[in-house]
Amino acid sequence: MCSKLIAPSILAADFGNLQRDIEMVNTSEADWFHIDIMDGVFVPNISYGMPVLEAINKHAKKTIDVHLMIVDPDRYIKTFANLGSDVLTVHYEACTHLHRTLQAIKTEGMKAGVALNPHTNINVLEDTINDIDLVLIMSVNPGFGGQKFIENTYSKIEQLKALILRKGAQTKIEVDGGVTDKNAKALVESGADILVAGSYVFKSSDQEKTISELKALVNS
Repeated sequence: MCSKLIAPSILAADFGNLQRDIEMVNTSEADWFHIDIMDGVFVPNISYGMPVLEAINKHAKKTIDVHLMIVDPDRYIKTFANLGSDVLTVHYEACTHLHRTLQAIKTEGMKAGVALNPHTNINVLEDTINDIDLVLIMSVNPGFGGQKFIENTYSKIEQLKALILRKGAQTKIEVDGGVTDKNAKALVESGADILVAGSYVFKSSDQEKTISELKALVNS
C-alpha cells in the first residue's frame, strides 16, 4: 500500500513568519505544500497572489500543490507553471471546458487536479476521470480556513473511489477542510490518499510533532 500524504495548508501559516513556517514544513514529515489561491470572486475571500507563491517556491523543498479558487483559471496556467507549481488544481465549477483546461495544465508539465465544492456530485467527473491526476474533495465550503467538517465527505470519497476503480484510472483523492486527528483515519479508510491540514497543524503548539502524529495515524 502506498503511503498516505500530508499537505499542510500555507493559508493557515503565520504570514509575519512565512519563511520560518516554510522551513518547518521542509524539515517535518509533511509531503506537500498546499497553496490556496483565491480571487474574491469565485470564493468570498482573497488570499495571496503570485509574489507570495514565488517567495514560497524559493524556500520550499517539497511538492507544491496549488489549488486555484478563481474564475477563468485558464488565463493563469502558464504563470503558475512558471512559478514552480507541481500540481495545479482547478475547480470543476469554474471551468466551462474542463477537458481543455486539464490538457493545458499537463502541457505545461504539471499534474492536473480538479476540485469539487461540497454540493457538486462526483458523477460530473465520469467523462474526464482518466485525464485527472488528482481530485480534491472540499470537506468545507471553500474560502475560509477553520470551518466545521462536512460529514457527507466520507460517502463522497467512497463514490469517487468506486468511479476511479470502475474506470481503471490512476487518480489520487485529496481532501481539504476541517482535517484533524479525529477524522484523518476514517478519511483514508474511505479512500483518501492526501490530506490537507491547515489550522490543525499551524495552530498547534508543536507543529512538527502534530504533522508526524498525523502522518503516523493515516499510515498505521
